[in-house]
Amino acid sequence: MENETSIYGDALPRLNEIMMYLVGEIEAVREEEKEKIGFDPVEHCLYRIKGEESMREKCRRKGLPETPESALEKIHDAIGIRVVCSFVNDVYKIKDRLISLPECEIVSEKDYIRHAKSNGYRSYHLILKVRGNTHAEIQLRTISMDTWAALEHHMTYKKHNSGADELIYAELKRCADELASTDITMQTIKDMIYENTHS
Repeated sequence: MENETSIYGDALPRLNEIMMYLVGEIEAVREEEKEKIGFDPVEHCLYRIKGEESMREKCRRKGLPETPESALEKIHDAIGIRVVCSFVNDVYKIKDRLISLPECEIVSEKDYIRHAKSNGYRSYHLILKVRGNTHAEIQLRTISMDTWAALEHHMTYKKHNSGADELIYAELKRCADELASTDITMQTIKDMIYENTHS
């Protein structure tokens, strides 16, 4: 009965299976890197199937019928995975693993780390089509990028009743640029430590 009323039709088991397949590949990279250099490249990994009401609301917002076809084919974030890495290079390690998987096809790839948004937002966005017909949206970022994004999200969705918004956005942009610079410096220091201990 549940499947008859779900916006995902009978696809929920498949969505869960594919989500866990991708998470398993991310975990494999973590284990390989821990074995290789003694360091976990991932700070944390969050994943979810978009909730029923949230998906229905997104269909309405996009002017789409609330059907499995819309949820699974027109909208590409039924599966959502966010990987927060310790260092910038780790983001690309995880990304490279995911896009090399034979069961995955890249639908969309946006590097907001090397090409930040105008407001300072940085992250790596991937939309993959997995096993022929199931989409997953993956965001990869560093700890500092994740902290910044949480603050910016809070600012964007708050009730706008302050005359200080322009100043706050300017400070957020400045902070984003400083954090990006710090991420690069931290990566350099980590690389130096690794070279010194493996030379």
